[in-house]
Amino acid sequence: MNKYKKLAFNTVLFAIGNFGSKILVLLLTNLYTHYMSPADYNDKELLEYSALFLIPVFSFGLQEYLIRFGLDSHYDKKQVFSTSACMTAVGFVGVAVIVPLLKMIPLLNFIQDYTILLITYTCMSTLRMLFSQFVRARDMVKLFSLDGILATLSLLLFNVVFIGGLHWGVKGFMLSVILSDFCSCVFLYKMAGLGSFLDIHSFSPKLAKTMAKFAMPLVPTIVMWTITSLSDRFFIRDMHSSRVVLGAGSAGLYGVANRIPNLISMVSTIFFQAWNMSAITENESKDRSIFYERVYSAYEAILFIASAGLILLIKPVTAILVNTSTHPEYSMVYIYSPILVVAALFTAIDQFLGGIYTATKHTRNSFWTALATCVVNLILNWVLIPEWGIQGASIATLLSYYVCFWLRIVDARYYVPFRFNPIKSILNTAALLVMCALMIFQPPLYMLWLVLLTLVICAGSYQAILDTAKKLMRR
Repeated sequence: MNKYKKLAFNTVLFAIGNFGSKILVLLLTNLYTHYMSPADYNDKELLEYSALFLIPVFSFGLQEYLIRFGLDSHYDKKQVFSTSACMTAVGFVGVAVIVPLLKMIPLLNFIQDYTILLITYTCMSTLRMLFSQFVRARDMVKLFSLDGILATLSLLLFNVVFIGGLHWGVKGFMLSVILSDFCSCVFLYKMAGLGSFLDIHSFSPKLAKTMAKFAMPLVPTIVMWTITSLSDRFFIRDMHSSRVVLGAGSAGLYGVANRIPNLISMVSTIFFQAWNMSAITENESKDRSIFYERVYSAYEAILFIASAGLILLIKPVTAILVNTSTHPEYSMVYIYSPILVVAALFTAIDQFLGGIYTATKHTRNSFWTALATCVVNLILNWVLIPEWGIQGASIATLLSYYVCFWLRIVDARYYVPFRFNPIKSILNTAALLVMCALMIFQPPLYMLWLVLLTLVICAGSYQAILDTAKKLMRR
């Protein structure tokens, strides 16, 4: 199977395994907003992002080095898995020691009532990542996708029982994720025969050092992305302003507004799971640059069209995903989502370009561009949130990811040169921003203008998708 068909085949498999499951996860937002106040929802979000912060640090970048070395035919898979498992076990000890200390930091006081749950949540999520990423590294894409479906169904079931039935709120959410990840680990361990790859005698200190050295720049990179996402909540929760309403409730509303752009993130994540495998395995091919150019052009076009469509339909989509019957303050979150949709678009492109650094092993560049993004985001949050509140956080997020985009589109193409049309990208971005303004301020005939701009973006973007599809069919 050639590289184009393999990428398309894997993308379809990941889509089958992930699309339905991710839709169900999004629909859980309806359950959360019905049974959780905005302040409780904010605690849930902060705990989620705390785990996202802890996992890469105490797994030593597991999600990055395992897929990179697991797919590399130069390394023995049993040695890779056993070494990764030993490194993960060391990380578990670190989590158990550090998390109880974190709750003493005033900014992290939300951990106070959830210390044990957060430790268990982090360790179980890391263990599932170890198993699932190794399954993917063995090219067992069908099993990986099936696990995604089953894990989501179990997550849905546990959420309905613990939150909808027992009304356990945030604790119910944490328990749901823990039990869902546990079931996934048992399933993958049995179905993939992971026991045959786990041998303490296969632990290699040399390989551990090599993998850690590769992932070292990526760990702070992942942490920077998490800080960029997490800082918005802290600024909204803890800053004071005479112009706008801030606090835990507003931070919760911002968290819900971020759920809508997850539809864009869902599309990009499905593609990136397949793309990351192709980028690594095709890193030494002669026509690598042409491959990147065709894939990037189509990917960018799909993202722009999907973003325009989502902004156009933001009201009905929000009405489906967000329950306002118990907490009517959720009814206006759609106003904050359009700008976050554009931010999600550039996050997806930044992730694609970051894959170049991973494939070519220039991971330090990934760190520096992420650091710049984080710094820009923190500064803009400090300036914009006291003036514009939740909308200021949305604008800060968009601008920081847009800065990252331009840094990476220039820098990453030094390692894998491929053609890029900056004029088209700028015009499409401008059209999306006008759509955001129309949705926020809703002037007369704004829906007509939204439809027209969506058609303009589709007309300017569809050719790249069509060209790539024709090349794929000819092959």
